[in-house]
Amino acid sequence: MQRTFSILKPDTVRKGQTGAVLAMMEAAGFRIAAIKKLSISKQQAAGFYAVHAQRSFFDSLTTFMSSGPIFVMVLEKENAIADLRKLMGATNPANAEEGTIRKKFAGSIEENAVHGSDAEETAAFEIGYFFAGYELA
Repeated sequence: MQRTFSILKPDTVRKGQTGAVLAMMEAAGFRIAAIKKLSISKQQAAGFYAVHAQRSFFDSLTTFMSSGPIFVMVLEKENAIADLRKLMGATNPANAEEGTIRKKFAGSIEENAVHGSDAEETAAFEIGYFFAGYELA
């Protein structure tokens, strides 16, 4: 069993698509080990996305991620990281495959519905950023 981390971004929550995205994840075999709804500050978003601090999109990304409520979650499944990346689809929804979360729900490359960890080390950092050990079922 592998764990990964995911965020339902402010655009997903704002459009009322949270339940539909969670249903897709569960239908794909993911078990939700932990989930919570919260709002983060621009500073908290900057800490989470620090790896992108030198990128041109960093300011708009942190502004967007702090623009409204999000759902953060820990998902479990065999091959969870790769399987979630496949289910999410390409970062740019225009390039995402049919049936993926981003093809169905994302509005743009920036407002792209969902975040998912890209590697085990990243998942460990991201889970720890939002969840204390006792919060994980």
